[in-house]
Amino acid sequence: MKTVGVFDSGVGGLSVLRALLSELPGTRFVYVADSAHAPYGERTASEVSARTHRIAAHLRETHAIDALVLACNTATAQAIDSLRERNPDLPVIGVEPALKPAAISSRSGHIGVLATRGTLDSARFAQLRERQLAGATRALQFSCQPCDGLADAIERHDTPAILALSERNLHALREQAGPDMDTLVLGCTHYPFAADVLSHLCGPSVVLMDTGMPVARRTREVLGESSTDTGSASPPVLASTGSPEALMQAARRWLNIHSAAQALQA
Repeated sequence: MKTVGVFDSGVGGLSVLRALLSELPGTRFVYVADSAHAPYGERTASEVSARTHRIAAHLRETHAIDALVLACNTATAQAIDSLRERNPDLPVIGVEPALKPAAISSRSGHIGVLATRGTLDSARFAQLRERQLAGATRALQFSCQPCDGLADAIERHDTPAILALSERNLHALREQAGPDMDTLVLGCTHYPFAADVLSHLCGPSVVLMDTGMPVARRTREVLGESSTDTGSASPPVLASTGSPEALMQAARRWLNIHSAAQALQA
């Protein structure tokens, strides 16, 4: 059985783990939430890179992982290149805002992007956006809104704050995008857990897009067919540098996983 490490700044990466569990039933997963240092989106690039390398080293040394999924847009944007360079023997799968699928599916070409400031300010995001614009066969408009505090509110399961921040950021986004926006990219792995709120505020004419399933399919390709074997797959190992209880509650609430979570000193 292959072992895959899944890493996020907090509980948001559980949205990616949910897709991975569905797509790769014959795989053992170890999920690490670096909640003691969340949210990453408002930290410096050097801080995010240092934490990403530290957690990756822990997963390699302690769990002998066969692949690593960076289930965090900010960590991917700030650290995936150096992580791959220092770990050439380890497949590293990152996440990035779903601009390409959004460009393909949008009817109007007016696409909104909600993400952390760290993701939107990164060179990697700028390159992703430019690639989509340069390769487009029609006019595209990407309107981007940094959502300071939203990932943290989701992390804390603070429903009033989630609603207030979603309303504020969608209002600002619509000011940029105009009435023709028909696609909304959720550019942080926390945001799918606020999808009901965001969808209600956007209305039925706007399609929400996240990256969970594309990442799961890419991980399956990397691991090969053995990862899809059905059988007595063990429940995922859960660990947090912050509150194990908070991670356990989030896994139970969103994934119906009732495993205990470990406290991690890393």
